[in-house]
Amino acid sequence: MSKYWIRPEDGARGTLLLISPEHALRGGPEQTKLVPAVDENADVLLEYTAARMLRRPLMDVGAGRRITAVSGYRPHQEQVKIWEDTMRKEGEKFTRTYVAKPGHSEHESGLAVDLAEQREEIDFIRPEFPRSGICRRFRDMAPYRGFVERYLSGKENVTGIGAEPWHFRYVGYPHSVIMTCRGLVLEEYLQFLKEETSPEHPYIYRSGNARIDICYLPLDQWAGKELEWPDNLPALISGTNEGGIVWTRWRERYA
Repeated sequence: MSKYWIRPEDGARGTLLLISPEHALRGGPEQTKLVPAVDENADVLLEYTAARMLRRPLMDVGAGRRITAVSGYRPHQEQVKIWEDTMRKEGEKFTRTYVAKPGHSEHESGLAVDLAEQREEIDFIRPEFPRSGICRRFRDMAPYRGFVERYLSGKENVTGIGAEPWHFRYVGYPHSVIMTCRGLVLEEYLQFLKEETSPEHPYIYRSGNARIDICYLPLDQWAGKELEWPDNLPALISGTNEGGIVWTRWRERYA
């Protein structure tokens, strides 16, 4: 059996970290794990797995150069500059709607990317990423590669951020598919797992001939305890940055 001892620091690691106005990012990605999000723009970086998975839906839909990455990983000081410049140029209401406060930005995690339909002029803060054509096809495919449209219209009161159809966040599969199919933003998804799941009663996701069990573990109850699962089946552990971890286990295949 594979075994893993849960540590307090696990709550601030992983792809399901909640980074929001109420939840500051603790730490950031290892610089050695940052790579170009797309080959065409070496200046836009993402965490390695997020970058690798972003390229797949772009290839799946034949995006070529019709979709471009505008912004990916941002060091903290860059986010400070964007916040201050936008506050000065656009005012407080616009800035708080479309720019995350420094230390509370998903871009500082290396897991978020802003995409744009390729045009001669692209707005850095609010790039155009329509719900038609090649952008729609990417949006449809992205959840199967671990990405979600993070800030949905109608969820502003939940996320604290205005709708951003250009902003995609890597949360990993199958969480991305579950969130998209249920119309949930990350705040709602983590709350659902917290209220409705446990190791004894996981959320069960089925795809093809695989079963995946997902459950939320409160860190104050599980730190120092051991998880175990069969050696021949994968499992993932992600912190939530709000007091828990999510344990995702691939279970035995079924007919």
